[in-house]
Amino acid sequence: MTQVPTALWLTVSPHLKKFDQRLLCQLTRAAAIRRWEYIQTPDEPCCLETPVELLHDYIRRCDCAEAPPHQVHLLGHGLSGIIGLLYARRFPHRVKSLTLLSVGAHPANNWHRQYYALRQLLPCSRDMVLAQMVRSLFGMQGHRLTQALMQVLGQDLDTSLALHSLTDWTEIAGGGIESPLLVCWGAQDSILGGSPQTQWQPWLKPNDRAWSCPGGRHFFHFDHAQQVASTIRDYWQSLPTVRSQPLNLIQQ
Repeated sequence: MTQVPTALWLTVSPHLKKFDQRLLCQLTRAAAIRRWEYIQTPDEPCCLETPVELLHDYIRRCDCAEAPPHQVHLLGHGLSGIIGLLYARRFPHRVKSLTLLSVGAHPANNWHRQYYALRQLLPCSRDMVLAQMVRSLFGMQGHRLTQALMQVLGQDLDTSLALHSLTDWTEIAGGGIESPLLVCWGAQDSILGGSPQTQWQPWLKPNDRAWSCPGGRHFFHFDHAQQVASTIRDYWQSLPTVRSQPLNLIQQ
């Protein structure tokens, strides 16, 4: 390994990673950032523990014998952010900060769950529900772009790590983490529902930060990459340079 990363962008939804590239290009100017990717194979069960353990194995390999355990900034959008959240809860001493994009205080309420809820409620085809999801996630688009986005969403549903299905939904406990936390979302995100600021408030520590991207939807980091990158860089620079001590976090 020629360069130890200071930040890891988490990807567990490979078909959606094209929406991350603009932001990653911006962040590489501020940190040694790498993409960490987990690809679900057809024969594997959908288990959240597997990517968490593999991520831990990777971060441990960054350790130096003469130095304390390596800490990194973790970042992730949607389900990838949920993996970062679970990792930070389990291994807080490894996380310098966690940045969550489009992850609500009730983490399992993602766009997959809304898709399957619509499939159960509406007497219509998969394509019609996917078209509705495109409108919810990206706003009104032309026919050709809508068809392309429907294909991307369908591929993600069929092949990526999944929390939900037509017959079963996964629940993840709400709450924060011991490490510093930055929570970001689009002001027009219809997936998170309600007021993310209000929902996250009970879990935020004094040095944590919550930010709403004006005009942003669920994939706001694609349309507003420069603004999101600036917010993340500012948060990193606000953090103390010393290694943080674990806090006694009380779960509500």
